[in-house]
Amino acid sequence: MKLNRRHILAGVAAALSASPVFATQTAPRAAQGHRKPARLRKGDTVGLIEPASASDEPFQLQLVEEAIVAMGLKPKRAPHILDRYGYLAGRDKDRAADVNAMFADKDVKAIFAVRGGWGSARLLPYLDWDVIRANPKLLTGFSDITALHMAIAAKAGFTTLHGPNAGSAWGKASWDAFYPIAFDAATSVLVNPEGGEDRMVQRRWRTQTITPGKATGRLLGGNLTVLAALVGSAYLPDFTGAILFLEDVEEAEYRIDRMLTQLGLAGVLKNLAGVVFGQCTSCTGSSSGVYGGFTLNDVLRQHLGALGVPVYSGAWFGHIADQFTLAQGVMTEIDADAGTLRMLEPAVT
Repeated sequence: MKLNRRHILAGVAAALSASPVFATQTAPRAAQGHRKPARLRKGDTVGLIEPASASDEPFQLQLVEEAIVAMGLKPKRAPHILDRYGYLAGRDKDRAADVNAMFADKDVKAIFAVRGGWGSARLLPYLDWDVIRANPKLLTGFSDITALHMAIAAKAGFTTLHGPNAGSAWGKASWDAFYPIAFDAATSVLVNPEGGEDRMVQRRWRTQTITPGKATGRLLGGNLTVLAALVGSAYLPDFTGAILFLEDVEEAEYRIDRMLTQLGLAGVLKNLAGVVFGQCTSCTGSSSGVYGGFTLNDVLRQHLGALGVPVYSGAWFGHIADQFTLAQGVMTEIDADAGTLRMLEPAVT
């Protein structure tokens, strides 16, 4: 994961000529011991935080606030959101104080990370876990926000949403994925959009089955680089029986290989129920085109195909213009043959 990655990749939105499928199902089952925040409602106040890298200029924050208003919500800036400290959005303790303040604020119903980048893991020792545990709220974001998702799963035990950052594109497809889960407590079935190509056989947004079958478990994961960096810390949850989901950006095949090796050696991959690998955007490096070099698919099959559990790749989340919203900690069923994720319980109350 590169420090200078951006929230979206130009041109991807134009490639989406058909929307993904977001169906619902009934008879939800609850994940044992897992808590859920309240759903969002129109008119709710939501906190804006920058726990990692800084935005380029204040006008970007204005655009973010306009997007939040367009959602029918009221944005509230964290006190230090316009701070700068090198490539970070303020000093670690100040960024952590913003997170603590938003969880403590009774008027704030949910929290949106403006962007990712790098730096969220630096906050973890400064977070007030008593306050966070006592005030479960929907935290939404992806990429570097994986550090907060994993820490909350490990330390506080409530649902957060791996979805677009507040500063992401928020196209119709992203909104259509987010709204039912966050506002309506829907149990969505997430299916990749059609490619919309003028071809005999569609290639864009195709999923690949690595190991066939269905699996059920708590959905946990996020950015591979960030997750691997948390190994050995107290901020990584127990993945026993979980559905692990992963994505990344601008990582060469050998680095994906290295990080999956690390997860394997640490025991994270040992007792999973299943795995979904999303988009690995611009994940090519020196091995591409070299005789004997491994492709990304080779690496995924080597590490994930050997687990003996259902696995598929190419799911519609990661560093792309629009993406699924995935509920951390919620019981989910995957079908590796069909390439689907089916929520078995709501993410919110």
